[in-house]
Amino acid sequence: MLAAAAQVPPESTQQAVGYPSLFLLIVLGALVPVVPTGALVSSAAVVAVHQSAPFALLVVFGVSAFAAFLGDMALYWLGRRGMRSKNGSRWLAAIRDRAPEDRLAQAQAKLADHGVLVLVLSRLVPAGRIPVMLACLMAKMPPREFARGDVPACLAWAVTYQLIGILGGSLFKEPWEGVVVAVGLTVLISVAPTVWRKVRRTAS
Repeated sequence: MLAAAAQVPPESTQQAVGYPSLFLLIVLGALVPVVPTGALVSSAAVVAVHQSAPFALLVVFGVSAFAAFLGDMALYWLGRRGMRSKNGSRWLAAIRDRAPEDRLAQAQAKLADHGVLVLVLSRLVPAGRIPVMLACLMAKMPPREFARGDVPACLAWAVTYQLIGILGGSLFKEPWEGVVVAVGLTVLISVAPTVWRKVRRTAS
């Protein structure tokens, strides 16, 4: 029994559990940005690289992009409800709390200059998604227009973090080694801009 428990689950079991879990965690991460969704996508890509299923990477990409889009649209809808309410809402307050004034001002300026194209890059810039979303809310952008920019943003985001996972999975024979590298890279990408801004403020 111990030997059976120590065995790695078959691919069919991993996929049956892994894909729904990936979807739910990314949706949750879009609503509550404390879940490292980029690391989840990269880790799932590492596992997919080591699987024999021919379309595993394609499924990871589709699940990740669709979940990110649904999460973004749900948060935008909740934010719009808060904007229309006299007393606001806890979701709108949470969005405001995660959008520093300087980042919000930058997002508003870029939104005014480039329109919906700003959304495409917002998911690729660390900590850029929420300020841009708040700028769109304050500009009273219709959900349809927001969705038009968010679709390519989610696709580009899923591709970027999946490529990190593919790189990590291709360098190592064991999936866990690739997962460690992929998670390390995604954490470095997300933390580096914040550290750089703090260093610049300290130096000035």
